[in-house]
Amino acid sequence: MSVARFIADQRTKYRVPHTITCVLLGVSVSWFYKWITRAESADGLHTDTDRRRARLDTAVAAAFTAAKGLHGSPRLIADLRDLGWEVSEKTVAHSMRRQGLVARQIKRRNGLTKQDKTAPKFPDLVQRDFSAAAPDRKWVGDMTEIPTECGQKLYLATVLDLYSRRLLGAAMGLHPDADLACAAIKMAVAARGGRQVIWRDEQSERVIFHTDRGSTYTAHAFTTLCRQLGIRQSMGRVGSCFDNAAAEAFFSSLEWEVLS
Repeated sequence: MSVARFIADQRTKYRVPHTITCVLLGVSVSWFYKWITRAESADGLHTDTDRRRARLDTAVAAAFTAAKGLHGSPRLIADLRDLGWEVSEKTVAHSMRRQGLVARQIKRRNGLTKQDKTAPKFPDLVQRDFSAAAPDRKWVGDMTEIPTECGQKLYLATVLDLYSRRLLGAAMGLHPDADLACAAIKMAVAARGGRQVIWRDEQSERVIFHTDRGSTYTAHAFTTLCRQLGIRQSMGRVGSCFDNAAAEAFFSSLEWEVLS
């Protein structure tokens, strides 16, 4: 393998900037560019458009592989911009089609929801509007099962802010119960600076915490804690994952990108 080919491979396969590799190997960047031009001409790429398209295809393929085949054109744009590319979603989509790259579809997650029909009912204050005008207006939460190599089941409870999509609170335990949900919401409140920050007084707008109607979130311990923290509970309909789609999407991505 030639030195120039090695530099090119480091850039496309491992995202190592060619400028750094050139310095480490003691060769000039201009020499590397001349090699690229000669190599592209030898491959029949005679125009600047051909060469740019070939380089883009290489970059798209590398970013797609680095994302484990999970990112489609909308998310690949961000990956490519980190590498210095300024391209549109349409251009990236065309590149993916040319190369036969198709993002894997996120599978639907099996939920842990068990409804307590005797528990208090809470209205749906979100109505599938998973946007927020400011931080601490709408939070969403859910739980999922985490597999382990030893066979022991672990459960993860989370709290996300719909304004920033930031993970504010997370708790892991052996049981998907109210204690786990309480730990996650306490962490979220602490992350935002405490109760006095998210609920200053009776006149201020209280944060909405939206979940499914599982018994975990209707348990007395959890509903009492929410009242003490000034949090308004909101719940989707029974059996409708779309009513809590933002939390569902977070866990689906987590399971594909981290746990798979």
